Amino acid sequence: MSTALRSGQVAEAVGVNVETLRYYERRGIIPEPDRSLGGHRLYSEETVTTLRVIKAAQNLGFSLDEVAELLEAGRHHHDGGGLQSRTEAKLAEVDQKIADLQVIRASLIAARDAGCDDLIQCAQSDCCPIPFVQIGLRPEQSNA
Repeated sequence: MSTALRSGQVAEAVGVNVETLRYYERRGIIPEPDRSLGGHRLYSEETVTTLRVIKAAQNLGFSLDEVAELLEAGRHHHDGGGLQSRTEAKLAEVDQKIADLQVIRASLIAARDAGCDDLIQCAQSDCCPIPFVQIGLRPEQSNA
């Protein structure tokens, strides 16, 4: 049998707090641990590995729900819902975020280079590079 670890040892090894372990147990993301005669939770080394996988997946941008689904798919070897397809979807999501951030970056550079210093004046100017949403009439054209 592998070494049994108490909650504090597991939390320290993985870099989470003890309440996170309990939360993952309640959610069914990690199995409920065995208990010592004194009632202390005793975790296996496999649980430590699972927790490290969870943290690594979260660092790659997967939500806790997505991580839970990946772990479940891995346990049951579900077709189509595993790491490969989820990774492709996450890559597409990341690529879209990068594209969005590049547009934001370009707009900020253009605003800086144009000398924009007042958002209201800039929004009313035809030469402002910030992509304000134009709804109906421009403010100076309205009767309000």
